[in-house]
Amino acid sequence: MTARKAKYAVYAVFILNGFMFASWASRIPQVRDGLELDPQRLGLVLLAIAIGSLISMPLAGVVISRLGAARTIMVMSIIGATGLATAAIGYQYGVAPVIPGLFLLGLGSGTWDVAMNVEGAEVERRLGHSIMSRFHAGFSVGTVAGALLGSAMIALGVSVTAHLVGVAMLVAMTATPAVRGFLPVAHHDEHHEGAERRSPLKAWTEPRTLLIGVFVFCMAFTEGTGVDWLGVAVIDGYDAAPALGSLTFAVFLAAMTLGRWFGPALLDEHGRVPVIRVTGLAAVLGLLLVVFGGSLAAAMAGAALWGAGVALGFPVGMSAAADDPRHSAGRVSVVSSIGYLAFLAGPPFVGFLGHEVGTLRSLTAAAGLVTLGVLLSGVLRPPAPSRVEAYAS
Repeated sequence: MTARKAKYAVYAVFILNGFMFASWASRIPQVRDGLELDPQRLGLVLLAIAIGSLISMPLAGVVISRLGAARTIMVMSIIGATGLATAAIGYQYGVAPVIPGLFLLGLGSGTWDVAMNVEGAEVERRLGHSIMSRFHAGFSVGTVAGALLGSAMIALGVSVTAHLVGVAMLVAMTATPAVRGFLPVAHHDEHHEGAERRSPLKAWTEPRTLLIGVFVFCMAFTEGTGVDWLGVAVIDGYDAAPALGSLTFAVFLAAMTLGRWFGPALLDEHGRVPVIRVTGLAAVLGLLLVVFGGSLAAAMAGAALWGAGVALGFPVGMSAAADDPRHSAGRVSVVSSIGYLAFLAGPPFVGFLGHEVGTLRSLTAAAGLVTLGVLLSGVLRPPAPSRVEAYAS
């Protein structure tokens, strides 16, 4: 019963994290217009979120092993909500207040992300069946809800400030009650009975962990490009109304949600590597359709294929990092940190490229990265039982 209760608590924090992030992302075009930013400068502003995440994530394994996942999420949700409210209010006064707000948003959501994945891996282990990608589907449910609410707020003429401050208040008030259902363990993974006590930072020396991180980097770049740039690209490239730009973003996220919800059956039947190779190629096809489809309808269809194709990359990477539950806190922290480098490199790179060739054409960069991810996908195979001890030593 404890594991079942924890399962629903993990769903709740995944949904809430996704809702917070997508609420911000749904209003990026309006913030861009209000601050009069070109693609290059917008990319630099969005960089603040990535920097916040990349400062917090490498140390997340240490924080979680000391505080536990529940307390970590309680603290980080307050930090993230404060950052979102700061950016929402500050954008009325110029770029300067937005940057520290987005930094705090990234700082809070980054460690929160690692903590919920560590708790999800422990719940998965105790339940005895695959569920990680469905937790990530919960994140996608939150992003869809955030995107649809954003589209509605735009259509109704609700200001960016009112919308996002309301979201920040909701996050701050609901995260702490949600984690009360987490598993009653004070520490995670590095302290399993019979395992040698070691620093979570040792995971940074493991070749398989680092390669999984590179794979997740490729998939996160592709996913993050859709989150940060799809709405802007459709508005700029197809002269779409702002509400239709947000709706295209919602289509992308809805397809990703469906892929993550139904993905476990495919993974159980065919294995991680074949499924990732097929879905990765589908993401490439979708990206090309968005860029070269020639119409908004084609772009929406491509967004759906792109979202479904990239859906399993990040959660499968997290599951692969947590194959040995004794040390999953450190390994998930490493893989997440490398993956989130994509959010550091992605926004400015796509922004600079968009400045030269147009925002829509700049999305082709993501097609190259997801292709590299497909080539690296063999590292996702679970290590043989005889190799687990060597991997953990």
